[in-house]
Amino acid sequence: MYAKFFGLKQAPFSIAPDPHYLFMSERHREALAHLLYGLRGGGGFVLLTGEIGAGKTTVCRCFLQQIPKHCNVAYIFNPKLSVPELLQTVCEEFHIPMPPLPAIGTGLKGEPALKPFVDAINEFLLRTHAVGQNNVLIIDEAQNLSAEVLEQLRLLTNLETSERKLLQIVLIGQPELRQMLAAPELEQLAQRVIARFHLQALSEAETAQYISHRLGVAGLERSLPFERGVLRRIHQLSRGVPRRINLLCDRALLGAYAQGRSRVDRKTLQRAAAEVFEGRPAPGGRPWVWAGGGLAGLALATALAWSLAKQPVVGRPAVAPAAVAAASSASALAAAAASAASAASSPAPALAAAAASSVTPALIQAGLREEAQAWRELAALWQLQAVAAVAQPCQALAQTEQVLCYQGSGGSLALLRLLDRPTLLSLQDEAGQPYQLLLLGLGAQTALVRSSAGGPAQTLSLLELGQQWRGDYATLWRQPPGYAGHITPGPMLDWLRAQLAKARGEPMSAATTPPAQKYDAATRAKVAAFQRSQGLERDGLAGPVTLMQLNRVAGVAEPRLQALP
Repeated sequence: MYAKFFGLKQAPFSIAPDPHYLFMSERHREALAHLLYGLRGGGGFVLLTGEIGAGKTTVCRCFLQQIPKHCNVAYIFNPKLSVPELLQTVCEEFHIPMPPLPAIGTGLKGEPALKPFVDAINEFLLRTHAVGQNNVLIIDEAQNLSAEVLEQLRLLTNLETSERKLLQIVLIGQPELRQMLAAPELEQLAQRVIARFHLQALSEAETAQYISHRLGVAGLERSLPFERGVLRRIHQLSRGVPRRINLLCDRALLGAYAQGRSRVDRKTLQRAAAEVFEGRPAPGGRPWVWAGGGLAGLALATALAWSLAKQPVVGRPAVAPAAVAAASSASALAAAAASAASAASSPAPALAAAAASSVTPALIQAGLREEAQAWRELAALWQLQAVAAVAQPCQALAQTEQVLCYQGSGGSLALLRLLDRPTLLSLQDEAGQPYQLLLLGLGAQTALVRSSAGGPAQTLSLLELGQQWRGDYATLWRQPPGYAGHITPGPMLDWLRAQLAKARGEPMSAATTPPAQKYDAATRAKVAAFQRSQGLERDGLAGPVTLMQLNRVAGVAEPRLQALP
C-alpha cells in the first residue's frame, strides 16, 4: 500500500522468507560457520537455537545452499510426531522405498513396527556411504520433539564406520531445546552434540544495517524514511529480533503514509508498536490505537480518498492526502472519504494547499543567471559576506569565511533531502543556457526555490523539478577544526572520533581518551557504521558528505531546508 509513496518497488518488511532480502549479520555468519563445521565433523548432532524470529530459518536456508552435492538432505519442519511417524517421515524425505503401513505390522502398543523403518534407514545409510555420499537430517522447531523421539534419533546415529557416523542430524529450535537436552535422561544425546550455537538478537548497529539493507533491496534510492533517533528506538522496541523489526517497521511506514509524512517520527513509531504488540504498552510509551481501525484503517481510508480523488468526475475538486491524514477519528475519516465521493454534487473548496507550479518559461527566465549572483543568495542564508564577481566564487567564499564549498554531480533529490541544507541547483533552459535555482525547502511532493535575487520563494512539483534537474549542485558547510581536505592526526582526527562517539551515544572525554595517531581500521569501521546509519555509501572514508552529516549530529549551527507539508 505504501511502497510507491516512499519510492519503493515492493514492500520491504514482509515476514515471508524471501532470499532476495537475505541479511547475514556477524552472528548469523557465525551460526552458519558452526553448522558447516558440524557437517565436516564426522556425524552426530549439531544444535542451533535462538529466540522466535531471530533468523534461525534464514541461517538454515543459507546452510542448505552450501551443502555439497554429494550430501543427501532430509528436512522435517513439523516435528510433532510419534516415533513411528518420525521414522516414516525420514524415509519419505530420503526417498527410501517402504511397503504400505498395513504390510509393516504393528508393535506392542498397536503402532506400526519400528524395525522395518530402522532397517531400511540403516541399509540406505550404508549404501550411500559406499558410493561416497553423506546424509544430513535437519529438524526445524526441534523443541517440539518428545523425549522418546529424541532418543530414537540418538539410536539412528549409532550406525558408524571407524572414521565417522553415517548420519548427521541438525536440530534447530527455540531456547527451551537447550534445556531439554540438559535433562539427565538425554545425557547420552547431549554428549553427541559436536557443535552448538545460540543465535542472539541483532545489536543496535546491526538493526540499522538490517533496515537499510531491506529498504535498499526494495528499491529505496533516497535517505532512510526514519527521523533521527527512530532507528535506535526500533532496536529497543524490537529487542533486535528481525521478525519483530519487520512487523514494527512495516506498521510504522504504514502510519507515516497514512499521515502523508515522508519520514517516520518517534510518535508514529510508538503508536505502531502499540498496535504490533497487541496494544500492550511499549517501553516508554502508552497503548495507542488510531480511532477507526488503527494505522491500517487510517491508511485504507487515505488510499480510498486518493483513489476517489483521482476518478475523472467533472467539476470535482481534489482531496489532498494531507487532509485525509489529518483526520484523527472515525467520523473524520468517513467524512473525508465521503467528501471525495460527493464533491461532484456538492462542490467545496479544495482541502489541500495550492498545487505546486511547474518549471515554467517565466521561472526559467527569472532564474539566477550569474554564478556570483547565485552564490550571493546562498551566502546571505549563511550570514556571510557577499561574493564578488570572480571566476570561481565558490572557492573565493571558502577562502574568506570559515565555511567550505562543496560541488557535486549526479546528485538526486534523495541526497538533497539527506544533506538538508540550502543548495544551488544547476539547470539548463531549452537553448542550453545555464541558470540556477536556490533550493530552500523540500516536502513529500514539492520543493521551495528562489529564482531571482531577493525575489519571493516559489513552490515547485518534485516531478517537474526532477525532470529538469540533471544532478549538478553546490552547497556550503562548516569547516571542522584542523580540516584541510582530508583527515590528519591531531585536532581533526580527534574531532572525528568525538563526533562518531556522540553519534553512537557513547561518552568520550579528551582527558580519558588518548589522541589517535592514525586513521586506523577501527576508526574506518566506525565511519562505515555511521555512513550505513545515514544511508550513505559505506566506504569508511570521512569525505565531505559524511562530515556534513556529522555536523548535523554534533548540532553545528548551519542553515537547514524548510520543512514542507
